[in-house]
Amino acid sequence: MTKSFDVAVIGAGPGGYVAAIRCAQLGLNTVCIDEWKNEQGVASLGGTCLNAGCIPSKALLESSENYARAAHKFIDHGIKLEGLSVDVPVMIARKNKIVKAFTGGIAMLFKKNKVTSLHGKGTLLKREHDFWKIQVKNGDQIEEIQAEHVIIATGSTPRQLPFISVDNDRILDNSGALSLTETPKRLGVIGAGVIGLEMGSVWRRLGSEVTVLEAQPALLMAADEQIAKEAQKIFTRELGLVMQTGVEIKSVQVEQQQVVVDYADAKAELQKLEVDKLIVSIGRIPNTVGLGADEIGLRTNERGYIEVDEHCSTNLPKVYAVGDVVRGPMLAHKASEEGVAVAEMIAAAKQGHGTESAKVNLDIIPWVIYTAPEIAWVGKTEQELKSAGVAYRAGQFPFMANGRARALGETSGFIKVLADADTDRILGVHMIGPYVSEMIAEAVVAMEFAASSEDLARIIHAHPSLSEVLHEAALAVDKRALHI
Repeated sequence: MTKSFDVAVIGAGPGGYVAAIRCAQLGLNTVCIDEWKNEQGVASLGGTCLNAGCIPSKALLESSENYARAAHKFIDHGIKLEGLSVDVPVMIARKNKIVKAFTGGIAMLFKKNKVTSLHGKGTLLKREHDFWKIQVKNGDQIEEIQAEHVIIATGSTPRQLPFISVDNDRILDNSGALSLTETPKRLGVIGAGVIGLEMGSVWRRLGSEVTVLEAQPALLMAADEQIAKEAQKIFTRELGLVMQTGVEIKSVQVEQQQVVVDYADAKAELQKLEVDKLIVSIGRIPNTVGLGADEIGLRTNERGYIEVDEHCSTNLPKVYAVGDVVRGPMLAHKASEEGVAVAEMIAAAKQGHGTESAKVNLDIIPWVIYTAPEIAWVGKTEQELKSAGVAYRAGQFPFMANGRARALGETSGFIKVLADADTDRILGVHMIGPYVSEMIAEAVVAMEFAASSEDLARIIHAHPSLSEVLHEAALAVDKRALHI
C-alpha cells in the first residue's frame, strides 16, 4: 500500500529540514526525502550547509584564526610560544566531528517531532486525486509515496567552468577545499565570492601562497563599495592574499606536479598561474536535476530557478519551493525562514491554524562573510541608493576608536549606517570588523520594525562593547558621534 502524507519535503538542507520540523510541530504528517551521502557513502541530513558549507567552513576558519592569533598576535599580550605548528589532519578531524554531531542532531530532531525520513532521490511523477505521486530512488531500491502538499527544497550545486573537471584531488570544489589533509604550498582560487574568500583565507593563514582570480571588475560587487574596498585592502596588505579582478580564464591544465591556469588580466594581457591545488568557486546554480520539473510542468526561469510568488507557491497546485532553488539570496537562514512560512501556510489552509499569508521579507535579510575581519550587511548599499536617486544620510564609525576592539587587538574596519534624508528611516547597515556576524542582528531588528537612525542612537549600548560602534555610527548620521 502506498504511504500517504500531508506534506512531502524534498531536500533536507536548512530550508527542507526546518520546513519538515515546523510542519510536524503543526500536526501535519510529514516526510522528508533527501539523497545526500557523506564522504563515507552514508546518508547524512543537513544538505550542503551542514555537510560541506556553512558549518564545516566555520570550523576550519576558527582553527586557522586561532593559529594566526597564536603565531602573530599572542606576543602583543606577553604570551610567548615556541615550536608552534599545525596538525592539519587533527584540524580536519575536529571539523568532521562537528559536522557529524549536527547532521546526527537533525536525525534526532526528526525522530522527536515524528518526521518520517526517507533516503533517496525524490522525483515528482504526477497529481492524482488531490495527491502528488513521488518516486524515491535509493540505488536499486525504488519506492512510491503520495502527499497532498509538496515543498521543494533541493538547494543548489556548485557552478562549473566548462573546461575544468573537478576531481577534488588537484582541482577542488568547496567539499574538496574543506577536506585537504595538508597545507598546499601554492593555492589558486577562481572566484572571490563567499566560498573563495573564506577558503582562501583559511589556507593562507595556515601557510599557503594564495592567489585569487575574480572575473568581476571589483571585489564583492554585491556589498557596499566602501566595505569592499576596505576588505580588499585588509585581505591583501594584512592577510597577504594576492587578488586579481577583471580576469578571464582561458584554460586550466593539470600537469604531473602542478595545475596551470592561463588567464587574461584586467588589461587583457595573458598571464600564467602555477599552483599545487586549485579551488573553483564561481557561484552556485539551483538544483532541479531529476526533480521531474519538465514532465509535470513545473515552471522555471531562464536561469534555472523555480518560479514562485511572494508566498513561495509554484504554478502547480499545492507545490511550494524554498531556499536556493528559488529567487533571492542563496543563504541558509533565508531558506529556513521560507520553510517555516510555507509550513505555517499549509497548516492554516489544512487545519485552520498557522499563518495564511506568511512570507519572508527579502529586503531585510542579513549577509555575512566569515573572513577575518568579518563582513556583514543588511538593506541597501550606497551605490544602490545613488542609482535609485534616493536622498540619504550616512554615519560611520571605526573599530579603531572602540575600547573593546582595542582590548581584543582587532581594530580593522568600521560600521556605516544609511538613513533616509527625509524620514531618517534606516535603509542599510554595513559592517566590516570583529564579530560583526553577531552584531548585524541588531540592525536587522531595527529595520524590521522600521526604526530610524535616531532610534538606534537613543538605545543604550553596554560599555565597553563592540556594539558601541553601531551606536556611534547611528549618532554619526546626525553628525554627533561622541568618540571621534
